[in-house]
Amino acid sequence: MFKKDKKVILSTFLAISSALFIANPIEAKSTKDESKLEAYLKFTRVLNLIEDQYVDEINTTALINKALKGLLANLDAHSAYMDAKSFKDLNIQTKGEFGGLGIVVGMKKGVLTVIAPIDDTPAQRAGIKAGDIILKIDNKSTLGMTIDETVNLMRGKPKTKIKLTVVRKGESKPLVFEIVRDIIKIQSVKHKFIYLDKKKQKKVLYIHISSFDSKVVNSVQKILKENPNAKGIIFDLRNNPGGLLSQATGLLDMFIDKGILVSQKGRDKEENTVYKAHSANTNTKIPITVLVNSGSASASEIVSGALQDTHRGVIVGEQTFGKGSVQIVVPIGKDEGVKLTVARYYLPSGRTIQNKGVTPDIIVYPGPVNKKKESEFVIKENELKQHLKSELEKLDENTTVNDRNATKDSNTTKATKKNKRVITKKDLYKDAQLKSALDILKVLLIEKGTNGKN
Repeated sequence: MFKKDKKVILSTFLAISSALFIANPIEAKSTKDESKLEAYLKFTRVLNLIEDQYVDEINTTALINKALKGLLANLDAHSAYMDAKSFKDLNIQTKGEFGGLGIVVGMKKGVLTVIAPIDDTPAQRAGIKAGDIILKIDNKSTLGMTIDETVNLMRGKPKTKIKLTVVRKGESKPLVFEIVRDIIKIQSVKHKFIYLDKKKQKKVLYIHISSFDSKVVNSVQKILKENPNAKGIIFDLRNNPGGLLSQATGLLDMFIDKGILVSQKGRDKEENTVYKAHSANTNTKIPITVLVNSGSASASEIVSGALQDTHRGVIVGEQTFGKGSVQIVVPIGKDEGVKLTVARYYLPSGRTIQNKGVTPDIIVYPGPVNKKKESEFVIKENELKQHLKSELEKLDENTTVNDRNATKDSNTTKATKKNKRVITKKDLYKDAQLKSALDILKVLLIEKGTNGKN
């Protein structure tokens, strides 16, 4: 068997050596190339060893696919090898309609974390919140899984049930949510009015953007055109997981007339791109405040960060998620592909949001009062995974499904049916972040000297 392995290894070595010498005879002699050859040789040796001696017979293609999954997953949380199914499903979300729970997840501190539930979806109605750590999907632990693996588990046929076990700050034990999958249809932009006077002659636009799909810029332009006398704008980007960069830069270009909006820089100079503002059709006068939280990620961080850096808007709320990397998808073969991180986004000031996020100008915590409650769930990063493992061991299979689901569903349905277009004083006092954003907008109007007048 050793002779057989030696022949296979030698043939692989010669093939790689020949390819390198043909490509560049001089560089092939370098220490760097020698190191590469040693690494390739080691991989081939281990592959042959598994094929010949592993207890179960393994198909070579399956073995290579497993190796690729591990290889990409160990680079960062966003790079991934995509099999035929994952590759086929790649563009589903940007089309605005897909099946599942309506939940956006990411890896944070090495564990599966909810970036944001999408508005008016099964996950949001059930009570899933940004920042929740998904410990189990049905009866499978998520520890050690990749994002793609967890997404595949959560997706399924509409009207089928799924059970999520989550760990949440402020809760002494894990919560279990039973959710029914559905077709997810996204209305990315919704708007309402906040009146500044009793006669309802002076108003502020409240524009909620739930994700940056292909309709955002056109929708916001339409809203502004229909409301030319609006005194100010509150953009609500809370729980907005991101989306298309073109829509983020397009929105910024509506309010910033010069300079850099965002740039991306990578190892390959071809990935380096600078997106600049244009002066045409730009509104530089209307005051803006932006609401963000831990569920604001990617494109929503670019928008809030750029408005902050250019002093074009005041950011209110909580620290954002911190997803500022650029991925490309490269097909490999007919039905598979690789998603690879090739660059990072940089805001106008030159700072990155990757793993840092955007810190609001004004920190305001959610709820009816401007006070952060002490959390019962405070764990250091290096203790987090160990804690979650112990939670898995303690979990009782007879854990009661969270009984808030039915109430939440009912209340949300009623609110959706009402479809209120006006935010009242009572509504404001239920949302400390929104009230703070409005109060700041009023101050900006006073500083501007308009005091609500045209």
